[in-house]
Amino acid sequence: MEIPRVQYATANDGVCIALSTFGNGQALVDMPSLGPWSHMQLEWQMPQIRRWYERLAARWQVTRYDWRGCGLSDRDVTDFSLEAAVLDLEAVVDRAGVERFILRAGHISGPVAIAYAVRHPERVSQLILWCTYARGADFYRSPQIQGLRGLRRTDWGIYTETVSHAFLGWSEGEEARRFAELIREAVTPHAAEGIWLGVADFDVARLLPEVTVPTLVLHRRGLEWLSMDIARTLAARIPNSRLVVLEGTSLAPYLGDMDSVVTAMENFTKAAVAAPGDKQEAVPAHVRTVLFTDLVGHTEMMSRLGDDRGRAVLREHERITREVLKANGGTEVKTMGDGFMASFGSVTKAVECAVALQRAFAERAVGAQGLAPLRVRCGLNAGEPIEEDGDLFGATVILASRIAAKADGGEILVADTVRGLCSGKGFLFADRGEFVAKGFEEPVRVYEVRWREEDA
Repeated sequence: MEIPRVQYATANDGVCIALSTFGNGQALVDMPSLGPWSHMQLEWQMPQIRRWYERLAARWQVTRYDWRGCGLSDRDVTDFSLEAAVLDLEAVVDRAGVERFILRAGHISGPVAIAYAVRHPERVSQLILWCTYARGADFYRSPQIQGLRGLRRTDWGIYTETVSHAFLGWSEGEEARRFAELIREAVTPHAAEGIWLGVADFDVARLLPEVTVPTLVLHRRGLEWLSMDIARTLAARIPNSRLVVLEGTSLAPYLGDMDSVVTAMENFTKAAVAAPGDKQEAVPAHVRTVLFTDLVGHTEMMSRLGDDRGRAVLREHERITREVLKANGGTEVKTMGDGFMASFGSVTKAVECAVALQRAFAERAVGAQGLAPLRVRCGLNAGEPIEEDGDLFGATVILASRIAAKADGGEILVADTVRGLCSGKGFLFADRGEFVAKGFEEPVRVYEVRWREEDA
């Protein structure tokens, strides 16, 4: 493929942004994703990067551009704010003439893409976020990044070599060396300092719930300076999002298993779009009901009975729980020693399971004949949790856990969502009022499921 022709877009503040368009298919705008040192022409001279863009061009019509202050864009720039970056993206897509497009962003571009998608949902068909975050502070708090920050201010040459290895992977000797050369050609130390200071102030955390376009959060498990927790939180707070975790340690999608990155992008865009140009609709995520159980007084019981007898009681608790889960179509996600986390495809089955659990433990207490009583609390919530490696994450899961912690032994508490979905199913609910769950801004109303015969 020939090096694409460079065009220029002019942002509202007069800064000229270099861009190019190549390939065929649905429009994809690919934002600078490795840092403030893109250089469109020099990148084509690096075989690995060139192979990456040729791979994208075989599937999509790609528009990419250089960050302001870098590469072929205007270098004499002082405003590196989030708003300036969003205005640059607006100018680029207008100049490229793309009305509706997939938006892919990584690393420092992630917050910009999120802000743009909230501002222009009618233009973004799907959002693909690669190894990124909502707040610059989430990136800067890493000890590795703090160390690089100091080095950047003292020795530019050593900094470029070190940051290339840190971002691309320490095993990437020649590739990292060539990328360090690209950095030195793409941006001056002064401009890099200004960009990083601007990026540190990026914060779109409050906008995450306002993202309405289908979103794919891609993350590499081995990144040392950007934890999995940041990716999980990002996906948990964006409605209609999906988290896909890939193996690898490099920030560069073209290093390591590039095929898995492209495949994840292809699968996501194919699922979300019927055909280029057609009206595009989000594919609804799979709603799950999450159940948490907790054995009340576990620590005191172990202290009173001793290890052997206490463990025997725990085994009985585990046996009963697993039998009831199996009988009611529940999937055991994990056990936490004195409790379980389970998921259900049916909210009715989930509530029926919680009732069956309480009745099973109540029956055991009647016939225990000297055995320690088992009092269990249950909490349920329904929503669209993030599924990864057989585990569930996200706000749906966290709230279910918080609700379970509010219950007493022998009680079942459910979120208002669960009560609403169970309307007309024959369950008896009692309003237990609202509480502010840790980590949630809005009060949560919970209901008790009345399962005892005397409650009817």
